[in-house]
Amino acid sequence: MKAVTWHGRRDVRVEDVPDPTIQEPTDAIVRITSSGLCGSDLHLYETLGPFMGEGDVLGHEPMGIVEEVGSATGDLKVGDRVVMPFQICCGSCWMCDRGLYTQCETTQVREQGSGAALFGFSKLYGEVPGAQAEFLRVPQAQFMPIKVPEGPADERFLFLSDVLPTAWQSVVYADVPEGGTLLVLGLGPIGEMATRIALHQGFRVISVDRVPERLARAKARGAEVIDLDAVDDVGEEVRSLTQGRGADSVIDAVGMEAHGSPVAEVGQRVFNALPKRLSAAIMGRVGLDRMSAIYTAIDAVRRGGTVSLIGVYGGETDPMPMMTMFDKQLQFRMGQANVKRWVDDIMPLLVDDADPLGTELFATHQVPLSEAPEAYENFQKKLDGTVKVVFKP
Repeated sequence: MKAVTWHGRRDVRVEDVPDPTIQEPTDAIVRITSSGLCGSDLHLYETLGPFMGEGDVLGHEPMGIVEEVGSATGDLKVGDRVVMPFQICCGSCWMCDRGLYTQCETTQVREQGSGAALFGFSKLYGEVPGAQAEFLRVPQAQFMPIKVPEGPADERFLFLSDVLPTAWQSVVYADVPEGGTLLVLGLGPIGEMATRIALHQGFRVISVDRVPERLARAKARGAEVIDLDAVDDVGEEVRSLTQGRGADSVIDAVGMEAHGSPVAEVGQRVFNALPKRLSAAIMGRVGLDRMSAIYTAIDAVRRGGTVSLIGVYGGETDPMPMMTMFDKQLQFRMGQANVKRWVDDIMPLLVDDADPLGTELFATHQVPLSEAPEAYENFQKKLDGTVKVVFKP
């Protein structure tokens, strides 16, 4: 089959790889009909390269049709239309029973000290072959697949794999008070969807980015926007819009590769130039995150407010302004989305013919797998209005 494979920093290719097969009774094989390109994939494309293996199949936002099932996959049937969460979870362990699917004790990658295994996401999370491919082996298929109805386009449901539950969790974790103001930092796919969800829930939303097309999309949905390149100080701008207090809640949807952190950016490039074994060992112990987004969040949130971290961070020794955080009496919530925890909340919006979150038109680009290298480059460089790419195998 054809698949998108990793071969080095900024080097992804479309190659023939072996078709997946049933390996365990709880496996299923799904023929992929749509698969997303995620901002987290860009971390593999650039910063987290030392944890990747030559030829690793990328991608963790899949949906498709069940082609084959193992002997212990419950009521899953060949022909079912399904979406897969990006994390692999059993649904029955102690963590899963508590809705903490990203911490699944059955699939935790213990040799790396990491949580649940993820599709297409490096040795840190199990090096499981990913979903930017024609077929996907789905472990724990007795629980994992989310069955969706026939009829609407894939894009109505595809984002249940990651974008929708990740954005939903970020808004829940932000704990915006009634009548409150939410600040969203970054208008990539997660930040924009979080903006849409919060607006749908009736909150005032201020969204920040520097890309004109992204700002225009958020503004068209009803958000107030701040152009990062047009203000000297985001925190001061936010306070000027909130009676001098700051936002009640902030979502950091940027993470480790924020603009405005030149020293950390140089550090990331240096570590990527080292031999892989050495750079991976160092990166596991040293902070290499670009911290400007989280610093902005801490500055722009009001005293007693909440910061929701949904952008990925990977450093172990990142410096944090603890005195300010303590003095402002801030609350922090963070972590990868527990996808199936939020499906029942989100699904009514997806089966609504009005499509209130605008999922069917959310993707800016739909391309064949053969165009994956160009799509990765355009997404990273924010070219051609690229916000969300969907691959169509």
